[in-house]
Amino acid sequence: MLKIGLLGAGRIGQVHAVNIVAHPQSELVAVSDKFDDAAQNLARVHGAVVRTSEEIIADPAIDAVLIATSTDTHADLMEAATAAGKAVLCEKPVDLDLKRAVDCLARCKPHGKPVMVGFNRRFDPNFNSLKSAFDKGEIGKGELLSITSFDPAPPPVSYVKVSGGIFRDMAIHDFDMACWIYGELPEKVTAIGSSIVDPEIGKAGDFDTAITTLEFSGGRMAVIKNSRRAAYGYDQRIEFLGSDGLLAAHNVLENTVEIITRAGATKAKPEHFFLERYAKAYQIEWNSFIEGVEGDTELPVTLQDGINALIVAEAAALSAREGRTVDVAKEIPA
Repeated sequence: MLKIGLLGAGRIGQVHAVNIVAHPQSELVAVSDKFDDAAQNLARVHGAVVRTSEEIIADPAIDAVLIATSTDTHADLMEAATAAGKAVLCEKPVDLDLKRAVDCLARCKPHGKPVMVGFNRRFDPNFNSLKSAFDKGEIGKGELLSITSFDPAPPPVSYVKVSGGIFRDMAIHDFDMACWIYGELPEKVTAIGSSIVDPEIGKAGDFDTAITTLEFSGGRMAVIKNSRRAAYGYDQRIEFLGSDGLLAAHNVLENTVEIITRAGATKAKPEHFFLERYAKAYQIEWNSFIEGVEGDTELPVTLQDGINALIVAEAAALSAREGRTVDVAKEIPA
């Protein structure tokens, strides 16, 4: 039984707490948050105690920590936790600054403790099945990957200003998916963006709508479409064209009922937001973390994977800013 400390009691911390408690091999023993009420409420629900992050990390009785705090704290907390001999699952991104993320890997690695980055979409059963089918050769050579990722509504501008931008904050999930499916970093990145959903997002220096094209070795490509607004719900789809066929993972709908009458056919909308859409993925993610730590095997999403996604995000941001294609190896030192 692994004793777990949860750092961060916000929305995503609450999701993780449920999965920690539900797993037969993990016990949530302590919670921290900069807002004491949030920590107290979550600890009370799950029978844990409230402590500071520093106290949790320093406690030798705690085996692992799950980091669900603000992005600017991730690297520091990972370094402190691994130095204290703890396994770590940390929400994405590693950091908003690529150099800081690379430094974090260099500082964590010597301690030899497992570190997993929370790219939860890899654990979605549909996307995971698509990846498995590709790896088995079901569509032959993969040639054109298309990823659609639309949020139902834009975040507050106050969040946008500290998020790191659409490429580091939102599209980074899709960059990780593309690298994971193809099994490598892209060679070139071209991105365009605009603020057509909310002009205030543009005034804050960010985009709310973006298209990124990734060029992989051998001429293989990926096209990623991002928007902060899809009025019908949370739109999450993948299509993958190969030499022998097509793989497709469609939206998860609110229900499976379809109404068919003389007038036509209707069915439910996509799940409204990521908490509903990826509930199962978060559960499988935690299961995978526990299996890796207890089995002393490599975790399925490494700190290097987190850096790779950030490399692509950096390239996309540079491309959109300067209106040109970016050569990743030459222009994004990591």
